[in-house]
Amino acid sequence: MRLDDYIEELEPDEEAERRRLAKEKSYAITDHLEDFERNFEQSLSGDTLVGSTAPSIFVGRSNYPDIPIGLLSPVGDEDRAEEYVTDGAWYQQGYAIDDVLQRRTGLLNSSKSANVDSPSIASRLAPSVDDVWDGFVGVQREVAISDRPVDLEIGLDDTPDLGLDAGTDVATPRGPRANARDADLRENPHVPRAVKKTLEDDDWQAQGAMTYLYRRGFDVYEINSILSAGALGETKQRRLVPTRWSITAVDDTVGQFVRGQIRTNPSIDEVQVWANEYMGNRYWIVLAPGRWEFELVEMKAPGSIWNPDPHDAVWMASASEGYEGRTGYVEETAGAYYAARLGVLEHLESIGRQAKCLVLREVSDDYWAPVGVWQVRESVRNAFEGAPGSADANGPGGRESIAGEYGEAETFHDAVAHVAQQLPVSYQRLRRKSELAAGLQSSLDAFSSGT
Repeated sequence: MRLDDYIEELEPDEEAERRRLAKEKSYAITDHLEDFERNFEQSLSGDTLVGSTAPSIFVGRSNYPDIPIGLLSPVGDEDRAEEYVTDGAWYQQGYAIDDVLQRRTGLLNSSKSANVDSPSIASRLAPSVDDVWDGFVGVQREVAISDRPVDLEIGLDDTPDLGLDAGTDVATPRGPRANARDADLRENPHVPRAVKKTLEDDDWQAQGAMTYLYRRGFDVYEINSILSAGALGETKQRRLVPTRWSITAVDDTVGQFVRGQIRTNPSIDEVQVWANEYMGNRYWIVLAPGRWEFELVEMKAPGSIWNPDPHDAVWMASASEGYEGRTGYVEETAGAYYAARLGVLEHLESIGRQAKCLVLREVSDDYWAPVGVWQVRESVRNAFEGAPGSADANGPGGRESIAGEYGEAETFHDAVAHVAQQLPVSYQRLRRKSELAAGLQSSLDAFSSGT
């Protein structure tokens, strides 16, 4: 699939309404931005941000292919820079929505414009991205491939815009932005050997390099950053990749790889239901005997940031794939589909099995601001903790968990019918929207091996 296939567009009025609702419900963030402004003034020496530590990067998509690229660095909290990196640790620490927004708005996005294929908009004859290891693009790449935050000095052209960008369901919210003049490294970044290997191989396609890093223990968060910086793929095909696209591209690519790993595994031999709850999102994962199939059904509450009209019905979307996977990009559920699918596939690989899988996601009004698709990925990954039927009341960070609450069922039909009692839509409406809920119960594969 082309990276362009991962674009998800929103109508301007819908995007504006989502941002308005998110801002209305966030009160602590205003005070946090005031703290940021004080810290920024103390860290500034002339027009240079001295002693900045960048744990991550951002690549925008506006005006593609001439796009904004940025270095993300905490201001006034440099010693804890690693805590500002979006990854699975946020789930394990039980971060709430406010915690995530405070981390993201505490990162200054020092940005410049660049062409996706070359480091300078001014000259199309400039070296291609794969050759650039100096200037702002080069420094950004050094930050992306390093396995720890990098000390920098960043020259700014102006003071930051302290407005809050509420983000989208895929991208994490972003905080203050400032136009950067230049950036210089204050130390040599530490680059893992596996990353050096992918950089040095001029003929390695991006998909192969991504799966190689994943097999070497890199999580999708790290791979996403490296891909965004244009540091993966065949030499002449390397380019800067907008963060929003690369997140889904990596989830999809790694998911396809893991699906290939389980294709010849034996099936599970009973119907199982797993569940989890996080940040106003509830998840039910129904696994049934049979060859790999997958479907995600989302239900979003009216009057929420995701379904702004309070008089509307619960908004529903679904997407699915069969044993051979998909051939096109998922439109309705977008990045959440690939993130949820990856969590399920990783679990099945870990137990050496395959299965048919239905994931149900309820998005309530308590999910009042988008924190990024990582929460979908981690919620599904962690739904498989313990064993079905052993609910854990002490989840990460002391947060209540419903993981494993529903246990086993005789048939897929029984499992979905039971879960439907907890959903904001009727079982009949769910069956009209879900291909698996409508059809799988009539298949012999829906029954346990003892039936």
